[in-house]
Amino acid sequence: MKAYYDARAREYDDWIHGVGVYADRDRPGWPEELAALEKAVRSLPPARTLDVAAGSGYFTRFLPGHIVALDQSANMIEVANERDTADEYVLGDALELPFEDGSFERVFTGHFYGHLDDEERQRFVKEARRVAPELVVLDSAWREDVEHQEWQERVLLDGSTWQVFKRYFDPEDLAAELGGGRTVFAGTWFVVVQA
Repeated sequence: MKAYYDARAREYDDWIHGVGVYADRDRPGWPEELAALEKAVRSLPPARTLDVAAGSGYFTRFLPGHIVALDQSANMIEVANERDTADEYVLGDALELPFEDGSFERVFTGHFYGHLDDEERQRFVKEARRVAPELVVLDSAWREDVEHQEWQERVLLDGSTWQVFKRYFDPEDLAAELGGGRTVFAGTWFVVVQA
């Protein structure tokens, strides 16, 4: 997974913008939902926030407060930094966060949690809870045309193919996995839960 996202750094946002290898995807209501999602994330109260697996910083830039962007990919951190999406940038492991207990008010993660297996999810939630009392997870909403979990073949612009584990969520199920919480956003394409 690390090598895939490191290789994908410069083209990560292509799926959001529907360009490149994603140009032929049919996603009714996508632009409107993306705008509503942005508004929902911006409406969170300002907080000292750690964005775990921040990637290119696409969602990072909507977070209010003092933001620290963490990613395991040096290429992703470079892209996020070039775009000035956070106040600080840290290269690090999401499952072994390089911070003291209680260093943040909030941990946020976008489109990371859905790539974790059972053991990794437990480790991540434990680490997130160690460094912050609040956890906000943004990920893909479950729809009838997708399985709740699947292995996907992903293709990059250079033609390389990668196998990626992916989960999709109902907001109630995601909140239950996180130990309770409230739905911040629920749409056709995205879900956000604050726990």
